[in-house]
Amino acid sequence: MKELKLALLGFGNAGRAFGKLLLEKHDEIKTKYDTDVKVVAIATGSRGNLVCNEGIDVAAAIADIEKDGKFAPERGLSSLTTMEIVETVDYDVMAEMTPLNIFTGQPATDHIKGAFARKKHAITANKGPIAWHFRRLADMAKEAGVCFFYETTVMDGTPVFNLVEHTLKFARVTEVSGILNSTTNFILEEMEKGCDYDDIMERGRALGFVEADPAMDIEGYDAAAKITALLNVLMDAGITPDMVERKGIEDITYEDIENARAQGKIIKLVCKGTRDADGNVHASVQPTLVDRTDLLATVNSTTSIVSITTDLMKKITVVEHDPEIEQTAYGVFGDLIRVLDKLA
Repeated sequence: MKELKLALLGFGNAGRAFGKLLLEKHDEIKTKYDTDVKVVAIATGSRGNLVCNEGIDVAAAIADIEKDGKFAPERGLSSLTTMEIVETVDYDVMAEMTPLNIFTGQPATDHIKGAFARKKHAITANKGPIAWHFRRLADMAKEAGVCFFYETTVMDGTPVFNLVEHTLKFARVTEVSGILNSTTNFILEEMEKGCDYDDIMERGRALGFVEADPAMDIEGYDAAAKITALLNVLMDAGITPDMVERKGIEDITYEDIENARAQGKIIKLVCKGTRDADGNVHASVQPTLVDRTDLLATVNSTTSIVSITTDLMKKITVVEHDPEIEQTAYGVFGDLIRVLDKLA
């Protein structure tokens, strides 16, 4: 039986959910691909790092974190740093799930570069590298002859990149648009209901929709990174998030909401990217008046939507309804299965 060694960088909620899914599907993978997938490294920011070439007990590692917030000493904690794991551990596939740095895409980008330098396959759930350095990373993967997959970076596990790559062959993407940030969508929806703003934020935090510091969402940075990632992959835009015309919802008032209602419209934070006559791609994120009969107006709470317009198939829309962490985990899992398909 073949063996595939996996290094996990990041073991937060998504990383642990992926670990659980990997355990659940382990025997099915062995049967279908005649391959035993082993996790040989887990790197975290503050909970310790694990390295074991024979395979880590993933179930025990998950139980440690969920019980005590760190790995138990008996797991055999490694002194290697995350980058040293990338550069020295014997693995076949690296799954990059470290926290996002929305302004640089680092250190996730360097982790991926380090894997490619060793001709290792890489999967990322981190939108930063795709938003800031996609073209260089894609070129490195091609030069190294390895897989580079990133389905989870936008809309969790929804197969947006796969849709275009596998089912829209020879179709040229001319526009991408949608609602990609669930936090702002939730806030605007609750404001439209007339709820008190402080109550909205408190309830959003309790439900996990709103970060302790929501500035990256409210000011449009997260949405800008997501539309940039989409455009870089689907339209070869070669842009970075700082090139997006960005305006968040920080200045939206209840008066704005009421004025929109009086016009039969609703305010949504809409992302959009188009190509001009010279072939250049332009991107924007901004509060937009949407007619209540428009599909965008029906996108509520944590639901996301993206519309992809092509020359041959015209406009196709994909909606992700209220995703949970399991959908994020499945996106990473699906990319791993794509690697196995390539190696089969």
